[in-house]
Amino acid sequence: MKLIGIFIKTIFILLILGTTFAQTAPFNIAIEPMNIASLGGLQSYAFGQDNGKWLLVGGRLDGLHRRQPWASFDIAGHNNQLIVVDPVTMQKWSAPLTTLPTSIQEQLSSTNMNFYQEGDYLYCVGGYGYSVTLADHTTFPNLTAIKVSDVINAVISNSSFTNYFRQITDTEFQVTGGRLKKINNVYHLLGGQKFLGRYNPMNNPTFTQEYTNEIRRFTISDNGINVTINHLMPFTDVTNLHRRDYNAEPQILPNGNEGITMFSGVFQQTADLPFLNSVTVDSNNYTVNNSFQQFYNHYHCAVVPLYSSSNNEMHTVFFGGIAQYYDSSGVLVQDNDVPFVKTIARVTRDSNGNMAEYKLPIEMPTYLGAGSEFIPIKTIPHYSNEVLKLDEITTDSTLIGYIFGGINSTDKNIFWINDGTQSTANSQIFKVYLTNQTLSTSTHDLNEQSNGTLQMTVYPNPNNGILNVEYQLKEIENVRLKIFDLKGRLIESKVLNNQIVGKNSYQQNVDKITQNNIFFISIETPYETATQKIIVNE
Repeated sequence: MKLIGIFIKTIFILLILGTTFAQTAPFNIAIEPMNIASLGGLQSYAFGQDNGKWLLVGGRLDGLHRRQPWASFDIAGHNNQLIVVDPVTMQKWSAPLTTLPTSIQEQLSSTNMNFYQEGDYLYCVGGYGYSVTLADHTTFPNLTAIKVSDVINAVISNSSFTNYFRQITDTEFQVTGGRLKKINNVYHLLGGQKFLGRYNPMNNPTFTQEYTNEIRRFTISDNGINVTINHLMPFTDVTNLHRRDYNAEPQILPNGNEGITMFSGVFQQTADLPFLNSVTVDSNNYTVNNSFQQFYNHYHCAVVPLYSSSNNEMHTVFFGGIAQYYDSSGVLVQDNDVPFVKTIARVTRDSNGNMAEYKLPIEMPTYLGAGSEFIPIKTIPHYSNEVLKLDEITTDSTLIGYIFGGINSTDKNIFWINDGTQSTANSQIFKVYLTNQTLSTSTHDLNEQSNGTLQMTVYPNPNNGILNVEYQLKEIENVRLKIFDLKGRLIESKVLNNQIVGKNSYQQNVDKITQNNIFFISIETPYETATQKIIVNE
């Protein structure tokens, strides 16, 4: 929930891409806006669907949460309605939650629930919101099962839906901001946190926050009357699974099996910054991928997973949201305030398991996407885990689904000035079209930093004005570090002897080299060079 770190100096880091490497796109994406009258904005919600109609549950009616404790996650912003949408006939229906038991009302008006639809049942786990019972904000320790088709029909016909909700209590489900996915018959509750009390970004004692640091695994036995949970041994990792408010997406792995990839997430243990690496989960274990870095789309946003069986390539497309990096005229800009972005990008895993990131030639129309969802059309060919079958989408232009909701921000960085007017919950729907890959002539730009072995990063120390340069080596090497001014004149050059295999770091005093406020740092090895352009604003 804390979006940004606090820095004494504002430092933006622009990573020079060098010669742009563009790849002929394996497919193309187009988005088309549409509006449904009286459909209000919603973000960070749960959804299920039946026969082309959507059931929207929970989430927030406002934009980015405010930092003042009295205003943050206030009751007025709770979605306490069940909303049904038909995107084809462009109709909307709603009904209040008030006929349901209090415990179900409270959970289903919360935000950032973890959810998954299995058949006709939508399972909603956890979520953060206000509890009248506790007279405080909390993360709810519940799993609620919703019979989607019957609830949709009841809302449309204005009849009772009380019998179509069941709830159990289990403290293992007291999680918000994680992701609920499934591999074969095993559910995976990935990451997230238990957040108790009213949010306060200044860390006064108005709340407690506990990351799960886990992938909690379980099976569900549901006969339509009783829900029985069988908990399995979780995967626990306090360093690499310390993630929330991110994208975890179903995948087809290179061996053809189902899996999940956890993309980015916040926050790192040592800094209030997103993770750049990813975690691949299969039915037996998980693997941290440190040879790939994702620079775009760090927070949860609408995502489309597509797999090409003919090429054994897994593509995951991300739409906008919030990220530490964005592109500006071919230059990758690092902003440690972690702003809203417009970027649409894909991450592709090849047949050997190598991953790389590509920027698409289109963007979201505004600073939009955080807390939005991609709602697929169920008739599009897909695997059992909802990954779309790319090779079977053969028409020139195919409507594959819709993006709805999320936060619409008026600017990149609004957190510290946010009084509730700088952003809204988006009410617009975007149709998402896939263009047949054999007909696509557009190019997607490879972010060469994403799969480089140096993995160079530069970040500011908030205490004493020292820049930290970190990089990875695959062999023991002498490394040359060079600093240039804006005109390319060499300011400093030094050899760092016998740098070790793995992570290395170097510190440089900013004050000695910031007369023009713009300079370049270059790390050179016998096999690779990485250069970053630094702009320092005192």
